[in-house]
Amino acid sequence: MLDKVINEAKNAVVAAIKAGEDIVTTLRTSVKNVVVGTVKDTGEVTSATVDAVSDVASGAIQGASEVGTSTIEAASSVAASTVQGVGEVGGNVVDATQKAVSGTILGAKEAGTDLGETAVAAVQGATKAAGDLGANVSDATKAAVVGAVDAANEIGGKGGQAIKDALRGTAAIPREIVDSALGKNAEK
Repeated sequence: MLDKVINEAKNAVVAAIKAGEDIVTTLRTSVKNVVVGTVKDTGEVTSATVDAVSDVASGAIQGASEVGTSTIEAASSVAASTVQGVGEVGGNVVDATQKAVSGTILGAKEAGTDLGETAVAAVQGATKAAGDLGANVSDATKAAVVGAVDAANEIGGKGGQAIKDALRGTAAIPREIVDSALGKNAEK
């Protein structure tokens, strides 16, 4: 089922971008629709459904890359739209934030793009979307950073380190949240 979700998201994004003129709006709409459709297909919002949003985000980033859209630029929109889709069907937005960020980064890895910049953009997009939906922004930021670190650990090597370095190096994400997610003291 996971491959089906990834391919459905990828194909929806590719078709929508090829047909549309405004890539950002098209990307947001198609990702959100795939998330809502995936949840409706399962009939309820469960933890397994929220896990599937990671696959939607991954497929969407791969689709955006396939049609020549910058995955770094698309990362924020993909992560945000994934969270918005979960919010639209009544799912846990904070949990979705973590999964959306992880999936976006893992999709970027498959697309062969800069993982550090993609991670920061995904964290920012997902956190903003969660906040716009009324979630606690601090909790959403923590979940988003944990999602990025989860992806970094899964990727490993230089790619995983690039994600961690980018998270540490940006002023856009509170350092104490990054350090906590990385399992380090804020003083280090």
